[in-house]
This record gives sequence, C-alpha cells and structure tokens, in this order.
Amino acid sequence: MKKLLFIYNPASGRGQVRQRLPGLLDTFTRAGWLVTAYPTQSKGDAARMARELGGGFDRIVCAGGDGTLSETVAGMMELSDPPALAFLPAGSTNDCAYNLRLPTKPAQAAQIAAEGVPVPMDVGRLNDRNFIYVAAFGAFTDVAYDTPQELKNAFGHLAYLLNGLGQLANLSPHRLRVEHDGQVLEDEFLYGMVCNTYSVGGVKALPSRQVVLDDGLFEVLLVRKNVKVTDIAAALQAIASNTPMDTPAVVTFQTGAVTITADEPIAWTTDGEYGGTYAVSKLQCCPHALNVVKGK
Repeated sequence: MKKLLFIYNPASGRGQVRQRLPGLLDTFTRAGWLVTAYPTQSKGDAARMARELGGGFDRIVCAGGDGTLSETVAGMMELSDPPALAFLPAGSTNDCAYNLRLPTKPAQAAQIAAEGVPVPMDVGRLNDRNFIYVAAFGAFTDVAYDTPQELKNAFGHLAYLLNGLGQLANLSPHRLRVEHDGQVLEDEFLYGMVCNTYSVGGVKALPSRQVVLDDGLFEVLLVRKNVKVTDIAAALQAIASNTPMDTPAVVTFQTGAVTITADEPIAWTTDGEYGGTYAVSKLQCCPHALNVVKGK
C-alpha cells in the first residue's frame, strides 16, 4: 500500500482536526493509503518529523495553519527526494489554502489531499531559512495577521489601511541597498515583502495576474520612507482593481533572486512567524522545489 504521513497540529482551528481525526483517517484509508498519524507536540515539531520521517513515505499531509505548513515545508526541503505534499487548512488566516484553491472544510480538504494529483510549486529561501509564501520586514509586518477578520470582511483591502494608520507616526525606515537582475536601488523603506502568493493575512495582496506559483519568480513590494496616507490609498486602490501599482511610495517588481543589504540588521517574518534578523538578506526562489496537491 501507499504510505501517508499525516502531521497535524492538534491546537489549530480550535482543535477541529483533532475532533474530526477518525473521519479524516477513514478518508485517507478508503483512498488506499496506509496512514501514520503524528500530532505535533511543540513549535518546530512538524519540521522535525517531516525531516526525520518524510523520506519513508509516498505523501505527507499536514493539517493546521499556515505556520504548520511552513514548518512541514522547511523539514521536507532538507530531504534529498521529498515526497508529495498535501495540506488540510485549519488555521485562522489560511493564505495557503487560498493559494492552493483548497476548501477550508476538513472533510472536503481531506478528499483532495488523499486523491489529488501533485503539481510542482516554488519555495522561497531567506538566507538559510525556507518559506512557502511570504517573507516581510518593517512596518505593517504584523498588520495583516492582527487585523480582525470582521474588519477584513467589512472593508476588504482597506483593512490594511484602517488597521495600520495608527502606526504611521512611529515608523522607523530602513536604509537599504536592493540588488536584483543587474539593477541596484538605494533608498529608505518602511516595509518590504518578497512573496509568492495571492493573499497575505487573509487580504489579497497583489494583482492575481502577476502571481504564478511555479514560474520561478518572486513578487517584491517595497514601501518608501516618505509614505503618505494618500499614497497607501492609491496603492490599495490599484490592488483592489487588479491593476499594476505605480505610486511614488510603492516599488514593485518580479525576480528570481534579490539581495537586500541594510545599514543595520533588520528583522524578518517568514510565513507569519519570526524569520531571523540579518544585515544582508539573500532571497532566492527555488523553482519546482516540491510537488504539492492543489484544488480545482
């Protein structure tokens, strides 16, 4: 029989995976999988189990939030021949579920995880740390994750603006040298995002026609120092209308690799978690690094 490793976070989604575990295992078994289930015990446990056990399985299914998926990917990236990966979203944000076109109902997602056909997907790397969909630094780094869902539902993309305006008066810019594809940009920036995603923090972050999850390219967004509320509003309007952003405050480009050098070390988040602090940050897109099951 085909062997499946089911890594799940028992605390995610108010314990919904744990509560539905018998039905999920039955779905996998009926699809012809011999299942080994492992509930994570602590932060970093998903990465450890994927790294230590993943090579002996034909498919890994992880269940939890985007952080659980990110950990699992990090562990799988250390394998010389990683198996296929599937995801059961059970978090509060579920950006990766949106990217992978997965339902958030566990039973439906389990059916796709068990029977879906894996396709190649890019993975990002920040220095020696892998990430599945976004690395970010500076102002507003936590806004997307801290914004109440009710505010997102009511105001959509404007939730970024409404929940982040209070930070403007206290922001400290970073003096950066940004190098990519033979080009050099030097300026002061409040915020930067290097991503391979349609959604950040539950908010659609970039025009969808720019984003292809397996094209070997990052989408990069940088917000300059002298940002004004009107500049942010213009950028948000561009996002909302699915058009390219062209404002004095916002720089966007696509690249397979970018090096960001700061006068002082800057702290990053990767996939919504602390991602390290670096003076020199080398970000590389790893094309077709994993085979991942997507929905339709």
